[in-house]
Amino acid sequence: MLQKMATCAFCGREIEPGTGIMYVRNDGTILYFCSSKCFKNFRLGRDPRKYKWTMKYSVAK
Repeated sequence: MLQKMATCAFCGREIEPGTGIMYVRNDGTILYFCSSKCFKNFRLGRDPRKYKWTMKYSVAK
């Protein structure tokens, strides 16, 4: 059975099935994270557009 690839809610990278962290908010929103690094940065309220290692990094300022 093929599972679809999820994308990380913080950095934007694709996550292989069976790996990563699935976080469910109280309103039912499901967020996937590729690593604990991304999950911790999300919980701290950091903006992924400000970090060069993310795929959401914006060069134009």
